[in-house]
Amino acid sequence: MPQLAAAVAEHPPGTAPGSDFAPLLRAVKGEGLLKRRHGWYALTITVNALSLATVVTAVVLTGNSWWTLLLAPLLAVLSARTAFIGHDAGHSQITGNKPAGRLIGLLHGNLLLGMSYSWWNDKHNRHHANPNHIDKDPDVVADILVFTSEQARGRAGFRRWLTRNQAWLFFPLTLLEGVALKVHGFQDLRRQPPRERTVEALLLVIHVVAYAALLLTSMSLGKALAFAALHQALFGLHLGMAFAPNHKGMEMPDPEGNRWGHLHRQVLTSRNVRGAVLTDWFLGGLNYQIEHHLFPSMPRPHLRLAQPLVRAHCRDLGIPYVETGLVDSYRQALGHMHEVGEPLRVG
Repeated sequence: MPQLAAAVAEHPPGTAPGSDFAPLLRAVKGEGLLKRRHGWYALTITVNALSLATVVTAVVLTGNSWWTLLLAPLLAVLSARTAFIGHDAGHSQITGNKPAGRLIGLLHGNLLLGMSYSWWNDKHNRHHANPNHIDKDPDVVADILVFTSEQARGRAGFRRWLTRNQAWLFFPLTLLEGVALKVHGFQDLRRQPPRERTVEALLLVIHVVAYAALLLTSMSLGKALAFAALHQALFGLHLGMAFAPNHKGMEMPDPEGNRWGHLHRQVLTSRNVRGAVLTDWFLGGLNYQIEHHLFPSMPRPHLRLAQPLVRAHCRDLGIPYVETGLVDSYRQALGHMHEVGEPLRVG
């Protein structure tokens, strides 16, 4: 489904020519902000690939030493950069050519991260279509975490304990996300058509074998396990820090209520994070969550440029445009999860 996001950007659901989103779309197109930045992405992909190759070489050269573990945090950061590139490929931000976009996604997702591009793309596009919708957004389905008081009421046993303490456990749980993404990818192979499954499975297996071979031929088993644990934990934490501020604690559409139009559906459920170049880099552009959700195929470097247009349009229509600092975004997200678990702590 790599082209779904691009289609949503051009003709979002519920946007008739006279809708409240149409003037904003015309303004953004007029500024050329939906045009792709092939040169920017070519440079980003090249720098990321060279950086990964440098770290891998350093692991081999440093060898069987505890000092090698100092490279694990650096590899985690580069793994997150790799994930952001795969994310952009899935939204057709890099190229409008479907086979080329899929190839970029497979290389960065399956081969370099061991994470299924098809699984993530299917899940993520369903999230974009209905963010924070309890019945339609897979990101707010009750699982390890819950996001509404209704979801919390049905918890029992160990899950009840998790919900009571989920605000405190959120970031520790993200330390497992790097491994969880790999597990979900292999599990999803059963859903995929045979041809797609073959390609995805082959790349996932190559990643696992190459990753294990790199570590086990460079260092002892104990050091290899320590390196892998540190790398995957910090990779998961980085992704958690990038995704946590985006929607948690924001409006959640009433499944029984009126259906929101595209503008309201995306703006009211999303939160932006203020910052400069470092914040943009660390969060992979996802700090412009409102702009990204309104225009999923917009190239990452254009999101900052679109922000003044979107903010002004929301102000003119009286639609709340939520933007906060990075630390406060975590406070709001964790505060919402703490509030959801409150009845279980009192009862």
